Amino acid sequence: MSLLLSIVLPVHGVERYLPRCLDSILGETPAAETRFEVIAVDDLSPDGSGAILDAYAARDSRLRVTHLTENQGLGGARAAALPQVRGEYVWFVDSDDWLPERTVGVILDELAQERRREVPADVLLTDFTHVYPDGGSEPNPWRHVLVGSPLVEGCTLAEHPALFQTVMSVWNKVFRRAFLEGLEVAFGRGYYEDISVTYPALLAAERLRYLDRPCYFYRRGRDGAITATASPKHADVFAQYDAIFAFIDRCDRPDGPGRPVPESLRTLVFDRTVRQALNVYDTPGLVPVSRRKDYFHRVALHFERHRPANYRFPGGVRGVQYRLAARGARIAYAELRRTGRLPRELKRGARAVAPAVKKGVRSGARFTAYNAFRRLPLDEHLAVYAAYWHRGYACSPAAIYEKAKELAPQIRGVWVVENRRQADSMPPGVPYVIVNTPAYLKAMATAKYFVNNVNFPRTMAKRQGTVHVQTQHGTPLKAMGMDLQGRPEAAEGMDFDRLQEAIDRWDFLVSSNPHTSEHFARAFPGRYEMLDTGYPRNDRLANTTPEEVRAMRARFGLRPGTTAVLYAPTHRGGKGGYVPLLDVAELARRLGPRFTLLVRTHYFHTGGPGDLTAGEDAAEIVDVSAHPVVEDLYLAADALVTDYSSMMFDYAVLDRPIVVFAPDWEEYQRERGVYFDLFAEPPGAVTVDVAGLARALRAGDPEPEARERFRAKFCVWDDGGAAERVVRRVFPVGPAR
Repeated sequence: MSLLLSIVLPVHGVERYLPRCLDSILGETPAAETRFEVIAVDDLSPDGSGAILDAYAARDSRLRVTHLTENQGLGGARAAALPQVRGEYVWFVDSDDWLPERTVGVILDELAQERRREVPADVLLTDFTHVYPDGGSEPNPWRHVLVGSPLVEGCTLAEHPALFQTVMSVWNKVFRRAFLEGLEVAFGRGYYEDISVTYPALLAAERLRYLDRPCYFYRRGRDGAITATASPKHADVFAQYDAIFAFIDRCDRPDGPGRPVPESLRTLVFDRTVRQALNVYDTPGLVPVSRRKDYFHRVALHFERHRPANYRFPGGVRGVQYRLAARGARIAYAELRRTGRLPRELKRGARAVAPAVKKGVRSGARFTAYNAFRRLPLDEHLAVYAAYWHRGYACSPAAIYEKAKELAPQIRGVWVVENRRQADSMPPGVPYVIVNTPAYLKAMATAKYFVNNVNFPRTMAKRQGTVHVQTQHGTPLKAMGMDLQGRPEAAEGMDFDRLQEAIDRWDFLVSSNPHTSEHFARAFPGRYEMLDTGYPRNDRLANTTPEEVRAMRARFGLRPGTTAVLYAPTHRGGKGGYVPLLDVAELARRLGPRFTLLVRTHYFHTGGPGDLTAGEDAAEIVDVSAHPVVEDLYLAADALVTDYSSMMFDYAVLDRPIVVFAPDWEEYQRERGVYFDLFAEPPGAVTVDVAGLARALRAGDPEPEARERFRAKFCVWDDGGAAERVVRRVFPVGPAR
């Protein structure tokens, strides 16, 4: 059987990342799988990468290694590999990235199907995941442009031009080799080398196809990445633009490599290249100061050389910026971005775009303000708060904020939120800043105190004299942090070096109980002070009153005499979205009408659990996934059903029944790793099927002794005073009353 796929792997200075990349390609496919090959090019790597490649090649004949005697860069290394390629398709993978489990087999099966089609795909586009240095990850941000589009079945670029909104890199695209060779294009030299191939390929393809499966983990923001490196080589992008438009011009000739490119697509290409060029110019620290004038002049030359004949500038602030760039008006462009106002000589005729200019200033200012703000003195009376990746006012940071207002009123607190929608949901009177606005950048650059239940962005560097408080957001049942280093399935996407960098910024780590302190000290090794205080977010539960409970039940429409059960399963990292291991409708039918089921999916999941109707004689089912304050749900519920969520530790503060529903316990503890045996030390009854769960709930309070033991171990510090203990240790307050 002929080879289906050749994976080309350029390698230079990636010794610490290379084994993971190779293992994800070769180690995830059996040696008997010979439908693919890997061609690795050691681009005169200055570290041990070449030796690593040779060692792997000695063990696996599917890997062939070429050692270059001169450094060629990514483009040159790929070009050196192409004459050796034997597969029908070729995939260019970057050696500091890696592939999810079983990806190569999935791609091979897809290509085998394409081979049998009358018109096989010229380019197979894959979904991907961004991975950040602090271990966080983000799904493909352009997926909404692809899912449900004609690309799923296959189409041309003209039939779905929105594809130009997505990433133009080469690594998420698998090319039919004969098609690629027929284009007569080449990777460029220097930075942005791949766009001189991807643009022509997308423009010329008779059939593009999108595979809606994450097939690539792309590292963002690592040291040495061009998107985070100051260099005059950022001007290399203009040579790639010239190559792209030269290809478009060749397509217009009768003997060209493809069909003539419609003027509409030429305009889209031009607009996208201008936007990219200006983004590079606007991003602080990329184009060296000594080269900025020349770079901006190159943008103006790009307009002069390649602007389509009937090109119309876009509207609003972007259109004004483009006009200034086309004229080479660098000083006016800088003034517009700095102040939101045009210089006096340019104001005539600009009144129509003034509102858009003002609106766009917030976005533009973020590229220049942060470094300037960092030169200001620290504001000793400013504290920045955030929770759950800037989702809003919640968790222990909210409890600490409230107590700090009382005990340290001289400290001004401001919250970070992601967008306007989340800002609108903030409690009245709580100050906030929106991510990437000038106010946000100034607060992040000058605040003395930082309180978060996750990590702040690594790009916001810790200044000397600042105080960072990490509260975390749950007592750990599952393994955390550095304890995941031996569990590749659970640690998919984590960068442990970046995690350690984040830990090194912490001055205080809040712990909920002795169990947490023990395991956090190992999972998050650092020089911080462990605050053995209890979780501030649980103060509300410890201090609640019967009146507040009645108010919460009324808020959710719970009738007197109704038993409210909160069902809250945890997130399964390797399973994707909401995992309905429990048939909620069947449980509702077994419980009957005197019960109400409040169903809350994990905040990582988009949308709720779907159709939850169960019939007239069943319990009412209410989807409460969108309710922002989980403590409200705790107070309203008479019992909690969960699996491995840290919610069980919080809910136990209320001393109400908890039932564990864990049909996949063996799988979960094997893959994720756990700190104790939940079946041996449960917070209440343990069930593995819907019948047993229904029996436990109908029994009312089936395991009070188990809950008592659980509370004695995990709720010992939850006395309603945790927030005060944190505030008195961290902030300047008077003596305790």
